[in-house]
Amino acid sequence: MARENYATLQAKIEKEITKLQKKAEALHTKRRKPVITSIVNSMRQYNITPDEIIAALGSKPATRGRKPSAPRAASAASSAKRPVAPKYRHPESGETWSGRGKAPRWLAAAEAEGKSRDSFLIA
Repeated sequence: MARENYATLQAKIEKEITKLQKKAEALHTKRRKPVITSIVNSMRQYNITPDEIIAALGSKPATRGRKPSAPRAASAASSAKRPVAPKYRHPESGETWSGRGKAPRWLAAAEAEGKSRDSFLIA
């Protein structure tokens, strides 16, 4: 008996979810229409072509109902890790450090001994 109540309750909840999703979609569609009309009117007023809009967006036109995705290739290429020139060098071992991230042990030990970080700068 408890199973029937659970199944019935679950069916009611799923039906309500579907109903609310349809309402949300209808509201979204209703709110989009005036925005689209305004955009089209502005395009006509200023003689803007769809090609100009596509060029301004910098991407291909999105299919209806889908949000345009951000261009990932451009951001990935610009954020690619590039080697950084070394800024500090250990005088005995020749080890180097770029100055980015956590300081290497040899530099931390030298600073603990009272030496200046500037004394390890590569000229």
